Order: sequence, then structure tokens, then C-alpha cells
Amino acid sequence: MANKLFGTDGIRGTANKPPMTAEIALSVGEAAGAQFLRGDHRHRVIIAKDTRLSGYMLEPALTAGFISVGMDVILVGPLPTPAVAMLTRSLRADIGVMISASHNSYEDNGIKLFGPDGYKLSDEVEAAIEARIGNGDVAHRAAPAQLGRAKRLEDAEGRYIEFAKNTFPRNLRLDGLKIVVDCANGAAYKVAPSVLWELGAEVVSVGVEPDGLNINKGCGSTHCGVMQAAVVAHGADLGIALDGDADRVIMCDETGALLDGDQIMALVADYWARTDRLRGGGIVATVMSNLGLERYLKKIGLTLVRTKVGDRYVVEHMRQFGFNLGGEQSGHIILSDYGTTGDGLIAALQTLAVLAASGQQASEAARLFTPIPQMLRNVTYGQQDPLDFTQVKSAIAEGESRLGQDGRLLIRKSGTEPVVRVMAEGDDENLVNEVVGDIVSAMHEAVQ
Repeated sequence: MANKLFGTDGIRGTANKPPMTAEIALSVGEAAGAQFLRGDHRHRVIIAKDTRLSGYMLEPALTAGFISVGMDVILVGPLPTPAVAMLTRSLRADIGVMISASHNSYEDNGIKLFGPDGYKLSDEVEAAIEARIGNGDVAHRAAPAQLGRAKRLEDAEGRYIEFAKNTFPRNLRLDGLKIVVDCANGAAYKVAPSVLWELGAEVVSVGVEPDGLNINKGCGSTHCGVMQAAVVAHGADLGIALDGDADRVIMCDETGALLDGDQIMALVADYWARTDRLRGGGIVATVMSNLGLERYLKKIGLTLVRTKVGDRYVVEHMRQFGFNLGGEQSGHIILSDYGTTGDGLIAALQTLAVLAASGQQASEAARLFTPIPQMLRNVTYGQQDPLDFTQVKSAIAEGESRLGQDGRLLIRKSGTEPVVRVMAEGDDENLVNEVVGDIVSAMHEAVQ
């Protein structure tokens, strides 16, 4: 049975509307807690959040759900999603929870769940949790004397700061570098500037004044202009833009030119391959990664393995086949030597480590390939699925034919919102734009 609550990255929706209500959060806490009861030890769960106003509603509801099945809750406040994964393993917790809608605006929120190994849950486990909710499973509610307790972990920020710093090579420093970091008014607004400063950098911080309503608003990895302008204005060496829960990163060089996830992966993969650190003979990315990345890796003797969109699918392939580098063009970079999920800050640190070791400016060292022209457009739909219409199917088939073997056409539904994404790429930019435009027009006409 297809999941109804869980999408490609946990549960997500508009705050105070199903599925992001306090009532459903309570049920998720109960069901997820019951799913991970294992043995007679005192069970514990880590709960973190980003800076959205609705976190104040969802956090206590989830807490109540976990407590009701006898789990002790450890609250850590605003912290990046990868910090939850790290703390879940470090504190030997039975489950980890991140309350965040990632790069979405403040109106939305979400619930991401991690198992005791720090990895996101499989489709099968999510389905089991959802079945418990659907069945109204209350069999695991604890007796009054066995209810859980809640407490705050006061040094959670410090633990993650030290963890992140320890991923940076001990023989290198960031002394003499001026770095702009845009924290999107989100979960990393304290920890990211601290890590960079403690490693020696001069730090220019933006997006570090969250008010509950301004997360990702005109800043962060989805609005990179703020970072780019700050880099140029301050004469900085590099810019780092995180998203609301800091599991993704987009960077820019000293001229303000952007470095997306594909460029970051190419840089790290090349350096790791030359220093015998890269495992798997290449990297794992998704169907969205640029053909230019694939061609560059082939040129230096490395492979690019593609999965469907979603960092969890990248991670699954990495684990199964022994890769230690993977990610998405959008900036989810997974470095399995250090963590179990995408970590924007640690990906930025590894990029900085390559630059520090080379002694070159980012504009010289970080742009290893020229992206192939790529066009992506989103089509929002209501009750009617545009992919069901004959004229849309015909437009897609014609587009594939026009692009030929040297191009790619990707049509996919978003896993978190009612949107169809239309992406094409090829060496002829005009053709790519025409193909995408024709398909999008066909979709709009079909659902009118």
C-alpha cells in the first residue's frame, strides 16, 4: 500500500492542517515510538527542530506521543538535521526526530525520522508506522508508572560543533580566509558561524536572525543572491548558503559565481580520488545531476551512478555498494566517512579543505566542468494529473525524440507537493528550452 503520510523526505505539509497538526504529530510519536520499542531498557528519542513558529506546536505533541509509550525524550532545540542523525547514534537513542520542512517557507513544516543507526527510515518501516496510525494501535501505551520523561540536553550545540570541526583535516586551518555563511534564518544559525570561526576563518554571517516566520525567506540555498552579493561586497574568498535545516548547501566563489551540488561533488571526488580516499570507483547522484558532471567523471576514470530523486535513495545505494561520496545537484551531499545523511556544513568544510590544500582561489580550483544546458520548470496541478492526458504523453515522446541520445528528458512528480517537474538537458540550449516549453504548455492546456 502506498504511503499516505510519508513522502520522499518524511512527512510534510502546511502547519496546523493535516498532516501537520498537533493531533497527527501525537499519533506519529506514539506509532514511531511503538515501532522502535526493543527490549526492556529505558528507551530514548532525540527531538530537534528548525526555527519555524509551528515547531512550538509540533514539538510538545511529538513529545507527548513518545512519552505515552514509555520513551524518554531528549529535547535539543534548533539544530541541523545531520546533528540529529549524529546525536541519535552518539547518545544510543532508539529513534531521532527532526521537525523541519527543509527549504520550504515557514508556513510548512515536517517530521523526519531516523533509526538508531542514524539513517533515515526505509519505506518498509515508514509503512509500518503509518499502519499503526491507521489501525489506531494503542497496545503499546505505557502503564502510569512506566511513562517516559522529557529533559533538555544543554550541550547539544557544542557536541555538534566539535563533531563538525573534527571532520576538517587537523593539518589545515582556515586562517586568512574570509567566508560568508548564509544560515537561512534556520537551524544552523548558531552552529555554522561558530564552526567556521573556531577553525580560523573571518566570518560574515547573514540569515542568523530567525523570528519564526523568516526561515528561507529571501535567503539561504534557495535564494543565493544574498550570499553572492555579500561575498562581493565584503571581498570574501567564498560563500556558503545553507537551507532551513542545513542538510544542503550551495556555495559561490570569490566572484559570486555559484557552485551547486554537482560542482561540489566533482571537486571532492577528484581530490579524494587523487589522495586514495574515494571508495566505490566514483560517486552516487540522482537523475537530476548534470550531464556535464557525468562526462567529467568519466574523463578522470570515475563513474556516476544515478538513483531516483531523494538523498535517502542515494544513501541506500552508497551503503549497498560501498561508495563514500554521493549527493544531489540541489546541495544534499553525503559523505559517509563522517555522517549518515546530507550535511551542508560538513560538505562545505570538505570543499574548504580541498581549497586550503591547493592554495588556489575557489574560481581557479572549484569549477572543474562546464554544465550542459539544463532547463527545469515546475507545473502545479490540482485534481487532474497532467501526465494522464494523451496530448501530454505525445509532447513528452516528441521531446525525447528531438533531444536524441545526447540529451536527457526527465518528467517526475514531486514527493512533497502537487508539482510535476519537467527537466531537459543537452548541448543545444535553444532546443532544450523549446522541448521543456512545449511539454509545459501541453500540461497547462490539458488541465485547464
